[in-house]
Amino acid sequence: MLRILKKSLTGGIATNSYPRVVADPPDGFHGKPVIDFARCTACDACAQACPTSAIAVQEDKEGRGGRIVALNYGDCIFCGECEAACPEAIHLTKEFQLAVTDKSQLTTRALYRRGNDGAYEYAGVSGETPPQTASVEEIGIALKKKVRKIFGRSLHIREVDAGSCNGCEVEITALNNPVYDIQRFGVHFVASPRHADMLLVTGPVTRNMEIALKQTYDATPGPKLVVAVGACAIGGGVFGKSYASCGGVDTVVPVDVYIPGCPPRPEALLHGILLAMDR
Repeated sequence: MLRILKKSLTGGIATNSYPRVVADPPDGFHGKPVIDFARCTACDACAQACPTSAIAVQEDKEGRGGRIVALNYGDCIFCGECEAACPEAIHLTKEFQLAVTDKSQLTTRALYRRGNDGAYEYAGVSGETPPQTASVEEIGIALKKKVRKIFGRSLHIREVDAGSCNGCEVEITALNNPVYDIQRFGVHFVASPRHADMLLVTGPVTRNMEIALKQTYDATPGPKLVVAVGACAIGGGVFGKSYASCGGVDTVVPVDVYIPGCPPRPEALLHGILLAMDR
């Protein structure tokens, strides 16, 4: 007992300096994939390599004689297979704050027109995911202010596992450890939805959890917020929609914010919670 007490007193502060200072993700971290559309030739090599069909190459149905290359960050699991298939035009960045309030903002599309030589030429981008301009420090400060303004002194969260692999749960649990210490911002996790202001839902909604998720949503008092965490919660992920899975969370209950990732790191979760507060 004395050894434990001595270690606690001499171990120093474990909490990092986030959000005042945020360290870059380590080398090898798989963040937001970016397509250099000027180098892309609208072939389907990346689409064939993508295990979740997050990248799609389709013929232009509007009769302009071209192709449309679409990248859906909500379905992306950041595996890097697209980069391996086409390293000339695709590379993975370290950007991870991709949460949005509108699901359509997760899709980037580029139009290609067929040239006289038969090759496809880049013609423009539409629906690009908005870049993250606010610093993480500003996010933390704004979150604390919004929590106090909307919910009094604190925000209470109930986490719901609707059928995940527990990868997202690991990152959510990390929010409560001494390193991130999310309680600094007035955010607390609770055991009952009746005490919650927000639901963090992970995984594709399995058929066995469909009724349970609806009942949890109904039991949460208003004003309530719902955040879909990870690719599975956004669109079903690698599981998709089948006899055993309903797909994304928004097929069962309304969703206010979508946080891409497989799984999203703790800072990305905090960014998504802030966006939910704006709702």
